Amino acid sequence: MTDPIQDAAAAALAGELIVMPTDTVYGIGTRPDDPAATARLFEAKGRPRELELPVLVPSTGAARDVAALDERAEVLVGRLWPGPLTIVLPRTDASRPWDLGGDPATVGVRMPHHPLALAVLARAGPLAVSSANRSGGPTPAECEGLERTFGDVVAVFLCQDEPLAGRPSTVIDLSRGEPRILRAGALAEGDVLAALAPV
Repeated sequence: MTDPIQDAAAAALAGELIVMPTDTVYGIGTRPDDPAATARLFEAKGRPRELELPVLVPSTGAARDVAALDERAEVLVGRLWPGPLTIVLPRTDASRPWDLGGDPATVGVRMPHHPLALAVLARAGPLAVSSANRSGGPTPAECEGLERTFGDVVAVFLCQDEPLAGRPSTVIDLSRGEPRILRAGALAEGDVLAALAPV
């Protein structure tokens, strides 16, 4: 009997594309350190190269390997992770070579709050994951719509039984001076800034 979580992790590590649920919307992802894999992800989504691919991580420790967490970031991850908050930070030496599009000096990181996503990430390590849609279009809430959207370009569809119709993550940029909310999403802007207030 096959293990769908192991199948998804193995496919991602092989540079193939996978679809998996997160605590916001379905994501499509692959390993972040393989330029051919991330190129495949950009192509599947029709995503412009100036839009950086975010990276999902299984733990705060993994986030520290990918991004340079300052005091403010440590406060946010301590209070709001796992959850629907993506934090844009300077890259570390480990992630600097990754071809994620956008600004090569920064990376958006998030630890999702979904057992299937965390199980895949625990086995595969950090993955470049974007919403599972064609760029600019809606993200299907069910596996059938995801399969119609991507078809054979995705190696493994890891789906939950019930529809997944959340909002995308909130994105905050801590990479340059004052915190800036780049995208309002599932987490209220006020809640994010309030979490930062003591810093």
